[in-house]
Amino acid sequence: MGLLQVVITLVIIMLLVKPVGSYLVKVFGHEKSGLDRVFAPFERVTYRIMGVREDEAMGWKKYLGSVLLVNFVMMLLIYLVFRLQKFLPLNPDGIGNMPPALAFNTAVSFITNTNWQAYSGENTLSYFSQMVAITFPMFTSAATGFAVAVAFIRGLVGRQDNLGNFYVDMTRAITRVFLPLSFIIALFLVFQGIPQTLLGAVEASTLDGAKQTITRGLVASLESIKHIGTNGGGWFGTNAAHPFENPTPLSNLIHIICMMLLPTSLVYAFGLMIKNKKQGWTLFAAMGMIFLVMVATVFYAEYRGVPALDAMGVHGNMEGKEVRFGLSETALFTAVTTAATTGSVNAMHESLTPLGSIVPFAEMMLNNVFGGKGVGLLNGLLYLILSVFICGLMVGRTPEFLGKKIEGKEVKLAAIAILIHPLIILAPTALALSRPESIASISNQGLHGLSEVLYAFTSGAANNGSAFGGLSANTNFYNVSIGIVMLVGRYISMIAMMAIAGSLAVKRVVPVTSGTLRTNTPLFMGILIMIILVIGALTFFPALALGPIAEHLAAQ
Repeated sequence: MGLLQVVITLVIIMLLVKPVGSYLVKVFGHEKSGLDRVFAPFERVTYRIMGVREDEAMGWKKYLGSVLLVNFVMMLLIYLVFRLQKFLPLNPDGIGNMPPALAFNTAVSFITNTNWQAYSGENTLSYFSQMVAITFPMFTSAATGFAVAVAFIRGLVGRQDNLGNFYVDMTRAITRVFLPLSFIIALFLVFQGIPQTLLGAVEASTLDGAKQTITRGLVASLESIKHIGTNGGGWFGTNAAHPFENPTPLSNLIHIICMMLLPTSLVYAFGLMIKNKKQGWTLFAAMGMIFLVMVATVFYAEYRGVPALDAMGVHGNMEGKEVRFGLSETALFTAVTTAATTGSVNAMHESLTPLGSIVPFAEMMLNNVFGGKGVGLLNGLLYLILSVFICGLMVGRTPEFLGKKIEGKEVKLAAIAILIHPLIILAPTALALSRPESIASISNQGLHGLSEVLYAFTSGAANNGSAFGGLSANTNFYNVSIGIVMLVGRYISMIAMMAIAGSLAVKRVVPVTSGTLRTNTPLFMGILIMIILVIGALTFFPALALGPIAEHLAAQ
């Protein structure tokens, strides 16, 4: 039954890929559509307020500059809200201001679509902060990733340095994609029993007569954009394992579908936008095969359990899991939340078996298994460009992709984007493990303790935001260091990819000949998968060998 649940969920996701992907092409395409009659009047008001000319074209430098400027200003405003929330409205529980280091970490986290939380939301944030500095940037950060991905696609197929208009792309992503979907999903989640109220906490009496404080809030609206925008985080400290965030198996199913809906559909939309569906399906198949292997691994590992449990007659590992979801839905949720770089969790990843815990590690380290809004597609295309270059060297031809030559400039930029990811994971991990005060934050020493620290920086670098658990990360060192890792992980690769888009946009198209390397075949798909796995293994295997792999071998 558990396997059947997983299969049904994946089938539903696949059935939604084509219609949603086609809708995304209409949203970001230049052609007029029926959507304009519905959304354009509201969008024009937004453009007037911002002082934006809708028809203004942007080259890659101007487009990137707009991305960085908007994100910096919003991050600064979010930081100020956290630091001043004691004096701001909608604070019925009288929660005080955030400390500076934690406010910096949280502001960076939510502007970068990471949503790492070194705090417990119900005890640290006012309703005003939850709405303005948490829920609102969930829309803008997801829209930013979407806009950059669409601009990159335009660069691939363009004939001049014109990647569109960032303000128009971001606005359309919010008004035509995220707001309608979030509204519908939030209503359904309220129907499932998730709270949506401005009233403060209530006092309740338990069955044995004790008093209990029950925190409420605008949970349903946060949960909807949290998953449809692959944001992560949560209103409550226990995240999607909390009954007010994820009360039923049906709400769990909706969360999983929401996390995968737009990342998978965007890959299909890529094929439509470049007018080469086969190319889009090739990339989709490469990502999909890696994802299925990850799902199968964590599914098998959690059902198999560990020898210590088997010795006691306990089959399967239910530690750290909610019984209302069981092993199958927990395993699928684990694979989905790290594949889609969401970071939401319905179980404690620290309680996964050592073999099962390798899956979230691997998906974040590879960072291209569908990924979050736009980011997964960008990383997939990054590896695709690298694969084209390597194959071109092997057959003695100038590498080409979509009729445009891949030359030294593009390869260097791709190398920067690829190498920065392991650097900001491994170097901070080594630094943290060399500092006594940082080691003091680890609740489990030895192999498991190393995994706790490695997971934290991997999650930050991949802009995932999920936590392994067990690490007391709310210290000045971890707040600042993980904050810096999140910034670098988000924007360095984004800068490199936009530069590649600008370079490719002005290149002339080379005619296809009999010697042209075809990048939309099963053979090339296999090459792409192998290059992704080989680069990932060479980079991260030594670190994993010291953590979850060694722990798995020790448990046998």
